[in-house]
Amino acid sequence: MATTVVQEVLPPSLTSNSPQPPLFDGTTRLYTSYICPFAQRVWITRNYKGLQDKIKLVAIDLQNRPAWYKEKVYPENKVPSLEHNGKVLGESLDLIKYIDANFEGPSLIPSGHAEYGEQLIAYVDTFTKDLFTSLKGDAVQLASPAFDYLENALGKVDDGPFLLRQFSWVDVAYIPFVERFQTVFADVFKHDITEGRPKLTTWIQELNKIDAYTQTKNDPQEIIDLFKKRFLSQP
Repeated sequence: MATTVVQEVLPPSLTSNSPQPPLFDGTTRLYTSYICPFAQRVWITRNYKGLQDKIKLVAIDLQNRPAWYKEKVYPENKVPSLEHNGKVLGESLDLIKYIDANFEGPSLIPSGHAEYGEQLIAYVDTFTKDLFTSLKGDAVQLASPAFDYLENALGKVDDGPFLLRQFSWVDVAYIPFVERFQTVFADVFKHDITEGRPKLTTWIQELNKIDAYTQTKNDPQEIIDLFKKRFLSQP
């Protein structure tokens, strides 16, 4: 982490007016959106394994998607998706495992604490659902059990600040959503999600030392604006 990191120049997002990149020409492409937390998981994975030159980013404007993306690339019309070896694959957690298994670089799926890691991965959809559902009511109170779960989970493995012994795909699965809700709760509800949660505090601090993650972080104001528009609008 001590080395100087050159910030990647990100390609502009493609819109309905953008031409389609060549398909299955031997280039590996990660179709992504810079604001999407699910796509961020795979972006972090790519960066952590040092695959910036091996996996090309193709950003999609989710508010003005190119028709060719659904018609020619990925019928699910979601991000992320990965074009590799003549096929296009999807689903963020599956893609983390696929990239970890099929590309060089440090592994994000350690052998230690494997059963506990799978348990945490199995819960992540419930965690994210509970966070988004909290925005429909007393958000601070309703989201508290989810953050308490993470605080308690961080205490199960006592030999490091991460959810498993080392930085892993489990941290990658959770951090995009914690990043967003920490930002929104601080701005909209004037609430610090780390208050009274020392392990969560340390976890976020340590993640912010990892370039592979920090290179993918969103502009906080962009997150706030998006949440206000999509999840916090008044009836």
